[in-house]
Amino acid sequence: MAAVRVAVFNQKGGVGKTTTALNLAAALSQSGRPSLLIDLDPQAHLTMIHGSAPTEVRTSLFAHYQNDRPLVELEIDWPNVGQLIPAHAELIKVDSLFGKGPNILNKLNTGLSKQQNDARTVVIDCCPYLGVLSLNAVFATQRLLVPVSSDFMSFRGAIQIERTLKALEPVLKCRPERRYLLTRFDRRRKMSFEIEAKMQEHFGSDVCRTTISENVSLAEAPSMGRDIFTYAPESRGAQDYRMLLDELTDSGFMPRISVEQIPHPPPCLPLEGGGD
Repeated sequence: MAAVRVAVFNQKGGVGKTTTALNLAAALSQSGRPSLLIDLDPQAHLTMIHGSAPTEVRTSLFAHYQNDRPLVELEIDWPNVGQLIPAHAELIKVDSLFGKGPNILNKLNTGLSKQQNDARTVVIDCCPYLGVLSLNAVFATQRLLVPVSSDFMSFRGAIQIERTLKALEPVLKCRPERRYLLTRFDRRRKMSFEIEAKMQEHFGSDVCRTTISENVSLAEAPSMGRDIFTYAPESRGAQDYRMLLDELTDSGFMPRISVEQIPHPPPCLPLEGGGD
């Protein structure tokens, strides 16, 4: 059975997307579940947090798109997290260089599908705009985790994301499973609870019960090249991401120790048609 894949996706920046991708993978590692992180963002923030990733284009994810390098050749180890396929600024050129044909839109899905007998959970850190790269992640995954910071503009952005996903369903020929995760949640502010209520009203059970609190340690850890569990394991941030993984696991959204133990939704069908 293919590995579970989760895209961490939002069309708005500053909502904790990279923080969530990293710490979800680290939480999986802590629980004995191997993971593969993919940095699909030309800004390469996740790659920069790693700190020791190679900087050459030929060793980055861009080489998969440009030269068809197998993904497994691009992986680097990330202690206490898993493996990482690093990004490079050249990824910004994918749209202009390769067009928007079905082959390029399914490039990541095809590459991951070639990694047979790979039971790792794949966590994809998407770029904060809807283009070929983000569509690669949507087409490659069965599940989307959408971080939404606890403010009104992010809530409006979540509504737009839902519209975008619904518009893609006829093309995908399925409804990707998604969860909306409230981040930067400040319990001292009434607005955080108001946004939580609005999210639940609009998205119902797709909203995670767990919220990620505003937390100094979560903000500091990336600057130290660390995940929250190695930087501040007793912090509120670490507690929140442990609780998030527990919730996603209990609901079947994330895998248990064995991928075969959880039910899989039918995968989204690839686009039909010709070349790039």
